[in-house]
Amino acid sequence: MKLSLGPLQYFWPRERTLAFYREAAQWPVDVIYLGETVCSKRRELATRDWIDLATELARSGKQVVLSSLALIEAESEVGVVKRLVAEGYGWIEANDLSAVQVCRERGVPFVAGPTLNVYNHRALALLMDDGLRRWVPGVEQGHALIGELRDAMLAEGGAMPEIEVIAFGRLPLSFSARCFTARALDVPKDQCGFRCIDYPDGLPLATREGRPFLRINGIQIQGEEITDLGPELPMLRELGVDVLRLYPQAEGMAEVVAHFHLARRSPQPPPRIGARNGYWFGEPGMRVTG
Repeated sequence: MKLSLGPLQYFWPRERTLAFYREAAQWPVDVIYLGETVCSKRRELATRDWIDLATELARSGKQVVLSSLALIEAESEVGVVKRLVAEGYGWIEANDLSAVQVCRERGVPFVAGPTLNVYNHRALALLMDDGLRRWVPGVEQGHALIGELRDAMLAEGGAMPEIEVIAFGRLPLSFSARCFTARALDVPKDQCGFRCIDYPDGLPLATREGRPFLRINGIQIQGEEITDLGPELPMLRELGVDVLRLYPQAEGMAEVVAHFHLARRSPQPPPRIGARNGYWFGEPGMRVTG
């Protein structure tokens, strides 16, 4: 079972981002996803910088995958995907069907990101014909739903791609053309001042009763809880999961990676270091006890 470092969901300063990945090059992860997946206005690192960083990390023996935006709205954003593909670097994480189309047209293998919304085996088979090699199920697709899709695929004589499951981090719940951070701070989206850089783990949102509820991250909404599927490793193995995705957090990622690296080599499941993921059990995602 491989470990992957998912794409950075937050907006960090350039030097902090580069320092993070210099450290990550030494971690026992097998796959590193690079690129901006949330907002095209976040340009502390330009496209050329991400490509150069990919080259550097590949020298450390990692598989590097370049990720696309989850919500592609402009021709210029399609152009970024075309540039990533044109580099001929390797796999692309397609988080929008526009990215799938570019990969298909150019014959480039891709990872189906969690925002592609693949809910049945026939859709998965069509994407495999287009070049899909690895599938990251959506955040609400738990053990039973993934198992049903896998069984249906195998029953019709198909072969499954690699399965990558989000095992640690705040879940990316939704995206919108509206910037929630700008709205929360009462500034126009087009004059936001890149304020989300002030919130390296997202802007906390509480209920009226003061209960932690969600994280605002630009045009993305995340769950408040840092979910952890470590104790569910036996279920993940039985399901045939190939890759465990760990989403970067501002603090403590080296320890998180070490924890999962030890866990994947142990016959015993590890203790939980985050919150229980209700979605995995077919329950509301916020149900952290069960």
